[in-house]
Amino acid sequence: MRILLTGSKGQLARCFRDRLPDSWELIATDSASLDITDQDAVQTMVQNFQPDAIVNTAAYTAVDKAESDDKAAFAVNAAAVRNLAAAAAAAQARFIHVSTDYVFDGKGKTPYRESDPVNPQSVYGKSKAAGELLALAEYTETVVIRTSWLFSEYGNNFVKTMMRLAGERDTLSVVADQTGTPTYAGDLADAVIAVLRSPEPLRGIFHYAGGESATWCEFAQTVFQTAAKQIDGFKSPEVKGITTAEYPAPAPRPQYSILDCRKIESVAGACPSDWRKALANIITKLD
Repeated sequence: MRILLTGSKGQLARCFRDRLPDSWELIATDSASLDITDQDAVQTMVQNFQPDAIVNTAAYTAVDKAESDDKAAFAVNAAAVRNLAAAAAAAQARFIHVSTDYVFDGKGKTPYRESDPVNPQSVYGKSKAAGELLALAEYTETVVIRTSWLFSEYGNNFVKTMMRLAGERDTLSVVADQTGTPTYAGDLADAVIAVLRSPEPLRGIFHYAGGESATWCEFAQTVFQTAAKQIDGFKSPEVKGITTAEYPAPAPRPQYSILDCRKIESVAGACPSDWRKALANIITKLD
């Protein structure tokens, strides 16, 4: 299989590259080698490489900055996704696009299913919801995989931020009234590969995330507990739970964003991410 991968420097893409089957051919692109907001550039790349599948992990993810930079957020998270979907349609290639729990308003009380209506509250969430709609309208064979709270040994993420702050502070205040599902990017990469391996091409929206929910505060505490077991001399800071109101940010966050992942497990065999196990495996390998 020939794969065109976008956003190749991000944590999901790096995990995907680590797990790529040996027999598959990959061309990995980033913003320097392929401007996905340039429709002609995308079409030329796809025509030249003739991929069997396009996997889009590129995104504008600066959630707070997006509130004052909506043009850039929509260019990358919406218009560029349509460019990729159109190119995939022309090449009759599979197209997998990664989206987010931020398309929901966070007012739910039960895990969000793929069929639940979206109601994004932030510019970032609105741009990602627009990207989903544009891709599915442009190419009916599109697969959208929504995920949440990604972390890994690579790139910038919550786990690495907590570990850095642990070395700088004795006490940390972490939001305790937002609940979601941490997801190891390596497990999501395996889920993407499972979708690509499906004998019958899949289409539509799927959810993939961790199998156990937590608040940001509980996630931070687990990070430090895990580090204390594996790193000699590690000193865990005291973690104090605070409310969202006590930690104001430009962009609103979903208060509840647990994703129901039964659909992708049933059709592709992708079990929810065991994020606690993954955390234990990568805590000493952070780049």
